[in-house]
Amino acid sequence: MNNLLDLTIAIPVRNEAANLPGCLAAIGSDLASRVIIIDSGSTDATIAIAREAGIEVVNFIWNGHFPKKRNWFLRNYTPSTKWVLFLDADEYLTDSFKQELRTALQDNSSSNVGYWLSYTVYFLGKQLKGGYPLRKLALFRVGAGEYERIDEQQWSQLDMEVHEHPILNGEIGVLHSKIDHQDFRGVSHYVSKHNEYAAWEAARFLKTNTTNSDFTWKQRLKYKLMQTIWIGPLYFLGSFLVLGGFRDGSRGLSFAILKMSYFTQIYCKIRESKSGR
Repeated sequence: MNNLLDLTIAIPVRNEAANLPGCLAAIGSDLASRVIIIDSGSTDATIAIAREAGIEVVNFIWNGHFPKKRNWFLRNYTPSTKWVLFLDADEYLTDSFKQELRTALQDNSSSNVGYWLSYTVYFLGKQLKGGYPLRKLALFRVGAGEYERIDEQQWSQLDMEVHEHPILNGEIGVLHSKIDHQDFRGVSHYVSKHNEYAAWEAARFLKTNTTNSDFTWKQRLKYKLMQTIWIGPLYFLGSFLVLGGFRDGSRGLSFAILKMSYFTQIYCKIRESKSGR
C-alpha cells in the first residue's frame, strides 16, 4: 500500500555536500511523492550526492532579476502534487514532525492552504535552548500563491529568496513539531552569509515600500526599527534576556552578539547608502 503523501519536497542548494546527505536521509523514502533538488551551479559533490540517492536535479541560473530560485521553480517546474515543502539542505525532518505532517496533509476537513513551521537552532555544535524562535511559512498548497515579488536589480549575489514570505490566498495553520536546523559549514560561513544578507536587507529597505499591506506585523516592526541604531541592542536584549538566550551560557551570548552585529550592519549600510558614501 502506497503511504506517500501528495507532496513535493523541493530543496534549493549550492555547494551543500556537507549538509545534503543528512537532509535526504532524514526525509527517507516513505514520506513524499517527489523530492527534487534545485541547484545553482554547485562545484562540490552536491549533484553527485543527489543523483546517487536517486533524486531529480534541475539547474537554475539566475539573471539577477525576478524570479529567484523558489519562485522560478514554482513557475517553471510547477509540482503536480497538492502540496510543496521548501526545505533547505541544513534542515532535517524529525520523526515527530513527519508524523504531524502526515496528520495535517491527510486531514480532508482542513481548509488551510499553508502552514507555519518551527525549527530548532544549533550553534557551535549544540541546540540552543533560548533566543528568538525560528519560524517559516515553507509548506503550502501548489497554486495557493508564491513568494512575495521583489524586483531587485541584483542587489547582491543571493540567487534565492532571502526573507521573502509566501503570499497565500487562504487560511494558514501551524505545525508545532520542530525541524532540526543544523549547518555544518562553521562560523566563518555563518558570518559571511549574514554580511550578504545585511547588504540585501539594506537595499530592500531603500527600494521597497515598507508599509506594504502584505507584510506581516513582524516585518513592519523590523523595517521601523531599521531606521534606528537601537535595532541591534534591542534584538540582543530580546534574544538573550527576555527569550532566555542566557540559558545557553557563552554560546547563547555569542549567538546574540552575532545577531546584534547583523542588525547593526543593516542599519549602518542604510545610513551609508543614504549619505552617498
